[in-house]
Amino acid sequence: MFGGVFDSDAIDKAIKDKEKLTEADGFWDNHEAAEKVMSQIRKLRNRVEPWRKLLTDYDDLIAMYELAEESGDVADEEEVNSMLQAAQKEFERLNVLNLLSGEVDQNDAYLTIHAGAGGTEACDWAFMLSRMYLRWAERHGYKAEVMDELEAEGGIKSITIQFSGDFVYGYLKGEGGIHRLVRISPFDSNARRHTSFASVYVYPVLDDTIEVDIKPEDLRVDTYRAGGKGGQHVNKTDSAVRFTHIPTGIVVACQTERSQIFNRQACMSMLKARLYEYYREQKEKENSKFAAEKKDISFGSQIRSYVFCPYTMVKDHRTKFSVGNIQGVMDGDLDDFMKSYLVAKWKGLPMDGGSDDDDEE
Repeated sequence: MFGGVFDSDAIDKAIKDKEKLTEADGFWDNHEAAEKVMSQIRKLRNRVEPWRKLLTDYDDLIAMYELAEESGDVADEEEVNSMLQAAQKEFERLNVLNLLSGEVDQNDAYLTIHAGAGGTEACDWAFMLSRMYLRWAERHGYKAEVMDELEAEGGIKSITIQFSGDFVYGYLKGEGGIHRLVRISPFDSNARRHTSFASVYVYPVLDDTIEVDIKPEDLRVDTYRAGGKGGQHVNKTDSAVRFTHIPTGIVVACQTERSQIFNRQACMSMLKARLYEYYREQKEKENSKFAAEKKDISFGSQIRSYVFCPYTMVKDHRTKFSVGNIQGVMDGDLDDFMKSYLVAKWKGLPMDGGSDDDDEE
């Protein structure tokens, strides 16, 4: 069934096996464990039921087409075209979802942006990127919460955002890497063209089903006063928290909550996410993403270029996908870039970052 897109029989069997668990005596005695099983059942059903509905819609489309062919009615033809477009759109959506089959693809995600080479211009670019991802989340109805932010002249030095929603990590995971901006700088009185860089890191928010071992002796905890707007908003306690994982050098921070306890919990969640990604790549010996993180945030290492001048184009150097509507991209229209990455990853195509000349077409 479904042309080999996935094994629907195996999914049906998994659903039945988990439904048997719900029939056992005392299943709801452990409410948290029971909710996890019910959540797994819902996710499995969401993988097959939309395809079955699409097959039903296809049968309805064929019937409507035959009716329109017999009647010759223009209204029937328009109805067929409308049904066909809706079916094609749903087919494309489900195809993308089937590419999100990783262990944590369905999880929420942390996205961190760091300004790179370029000074004030780079800080403005980091801010522009944060706005782009926030607009993307808004388009899809995802929740976005800023966990930590370091402001700088002209923009931001770094920011960490938690995105919540179905398959957020699966969609965002291809955004990790160096992003390059080329434009006439608004900060240059001589109106010269400038090139700036920012790095993007993406990590899954982990649930209790995935264990990440963090030894207390490997962790350094620092507290400090969170930033504020001044006046009555100034934080007078050391509520902000920074965790440093000594063996790996990974650092995470959170200052959004007024309570140090909640900031500690958020930091631990972020650290687990970072370590999960780190250890996964080490274990699988697939260091492409982590190697990209270790590159200089500068020339020759970008995964995507955003060119405002002398022409307008956004190009992903890994998949070679590009669009000319740069304003649409900056307003969060990223779906085609994400889809092209997922398809290329699924096909096993090489996806190294591009050189600085890749977008000079």
